[in-house]
Amino acid sequence: MRERLIVGLDLPTLKEAEKAVRELEGAVSFYKIGYQLAFASGLDFARELASGGTKVFLDMKLLDIDNTVAKGVENIVRMGMTMLTIHSYPKAMRAAVDAARGSELCLLAVSVLTSMDEQDMIDAGYEYDPHTLVLRRSEQALHTGMGGIVCSAEEAEAVRRIVGPDMAVVTPGIRPAGSDHGDQKRVVTPAQAIRNGASHLVVGRPIVAAPDRRAAAEAILAEMQSA
Repeated sequence: MRERLIVGLDLPTLKEAEKAVRELEGAVSFYKIGYQLAFASGLDFARELASGGTKVFLDMKLLDIDNTVAKGVENIVRMGMTMLTIHSYPKAMRAAVDAARGSELCLLAVSVLTSMDEQDMIDAGYEYDPHTLVLRRSEQALHTGMGGIVCSAEEAEAVRRIVGPDMAVVTPGIRPAGSDHGDQKRVVTPAQAIRNGASHLVVGRPIVAAPDRRAAAEAILAEMQSA
């Protein structure tokens, strides 16, 4: 299960991220670096972690014209990252897949953010509810040749039926039973996410904001193991 737990280093400074990794050493071997840390020397830290054998999920949610996406992916391949997120627009996904071909980088299609519910989708101009759009984008990601899907664990079971056993199904919005949901709206416990077919769980604040980060990570690993 240690290979399936990804800890989100959603922290404001490099110093704090380095401290979190030291505290989690031996319990965690996979980290996510997103915007907050990326813009605080996090990209250099990502390279450092990867060069030492630690897996890194770079959560950049790329979306741009095809050439820009492709050139970005080419450089991220050179960084030695394990996973990278792309917004699940078919043209962007095709550009990313072409750019990463032959590498070990797993490209993840971001379907619908776990902070969004049906009203948020309406406000953004979508004609689909979150569940329907996640499934539609999962089909597109499969046909484009992406390595996996990022979705709420609520949708993981239905997504798994679409993409089959080999693609990664990565689920953020994981909250242990009884914990604060924060700004997440479609949340699931660690054990339920595993039962629903998730291959990887992304957990940020419940671990990095805990008084004892290692104990929090080990509790979540134990819950995953019990699924």
